[in-house]
Amino acid sequence: MGKAILLLEDGTVFHGTAAGKIGTTTGEICFNTGMTGYQEIFTDPSYFGQILVATNVHIGNYGIKNSEVESNGIKIAGFICRNFNVPYSRANADLSIQDYFEQQNLVAIEGVDTRAIVQHIRQRGAMNCIISSEIDDVDQLIGILKNTPSMDGLELSSRVTCSEPYEIGDPEAPYRIAVMDYGVKKNILRCFDQRKCFLRVFPAQTPFETVKAWNPDGYFLSNGPGDPAPMDYAVDNIRKMLAEEKPLFGICLGQQLLARAVGLPTYKLHHGHRGINHPVKNLITGQSEITSQNHGFGVLEQAVYDSPSLVEATHINLNDNTVEGIRLKNKPAFSVQYHPEASPGPHDARYLFDAFVEMLS
Repeated sequence: MGKAILLLEDGTVFHGTAAGKIGTTTGEICFNTGMTGYQEIFTDPSYFGQILVATNVHIGNYGIKNSEVESNGIKIAGFICRNFNVPYSRANADLSIQDYFEQQNLVAIEGVDTRAIVQHIRQRGAMNCIISSEIDDVDQLIGILKNTPSMDGLELSSRVTCSEPYEIGDPEAPYRIAVMDYGVKKNILRCFDQRKCFLRVFPAQTPFETVKAWNPDGYFLSNGPGDPAPMDYAVDNIRKMLAEEKPLFGICLGQQLLARAVGLPTYKLHHGHRGINHPVKNLITGQSEITSQNHGFGVLEQAVYDSPSLVEATHINLNDNTVEGIRLKNKPAFSVQYHPEASPGPHDARYLFDAFVEMLS
C-alpha cells in the first residue's frame, strides 16, 4: 500500500501507510483502550462520525467474522492503528480486515505512533481530523477539514436509527419493552431477549403516541452517537414516558437524554471514555465493577448533586469521579453511562438488565 496522512484540527501531522479503502475521510478523533473486540467496536453505532485510534498494537490479527457485529455495518468514519494485520490466525474467521474495510469502504492509516497520538488527544482534547491516502497536499487537507462539523451540537441518532419498527423475541414472553433506537447495539437486544422480554424497536423520532399504543410494560432508551443537546424530539418523548409511571432504563446516550428530560444539563468531555476496563463504583451496594464504555458526553456532575430531591447518583467513575449512573427519586427510572451488555468487555454489570426486568414484574 502507498502512503497516507493523518492531519489533526490543530495542525499536527502524522505520516503512515494506507490501509483499507484508498480515499479521504473526516471525523472527530477518539481512542479506545480495549485489547480485543475490534469488530464490535467498528460496528457500534455510537462511533458514527468518529475516527478511531486503536491503542492495542495489533489490529486484525484474529480476522473478521460476519456474525460478530453490533449493527448492520461499520459505523466508524475512519481508522488509525500501529500494526494493521492482514493475515489472521483464527480458523473460523470469514475474511481479513483489509477485505472487510474495502468491502465496507473504510479509509484507514497504519504505521503511525499511536501512543503519541493518544497522548496528544489526552492533552489537547477531542478534535476533528482527516485521513487521506489519495491527497498529499496538507493545505488542501486543511481546507477539507475546515468544512467538517464539530461533534459539539451535532445530532446523529437520526442517521443510524432503524427506518421501520421491528420486533425481537417471543410475542408470548411475559414482558414487553419498547426500545427507542438512537443507535442501539445488537447485544443490548440479546440481553433483553435472554430475560424473557419481547421487544419492539422504534425509530428514534417515532411519536410517543405510536410507542404508547403498543402498550409496553416499560421503556428502554438506547445508546447512540452525537450530542444529546439538540435532541429535543427525544427529550419530549421521554417526559411523556415518565408521566406514564412505567419502568424506564437508559444506557449511555439514554442516560444523557433521561437527565435532560428532568432538567439536568449535559456537557462534552475533554476526550471521552472508550475502552473495556473502566472502573465504576456502585454507590448503592458499595461494590465496584469493571465496565465497557464509549461516550464523549456526560451528565453534569454538580447538577446531579444539587438536585437531591429529584435524582441521585448511583454509580461513579473511579478514574475521574464522573457520574456513571442515576436514578430518579419520584419515578421508576434509572440509567447508566456505560455499557452493561459489554460486547466487547466484562460482564460485571449485566445485573442491571435483571434489575430492570424485576421492575417490570
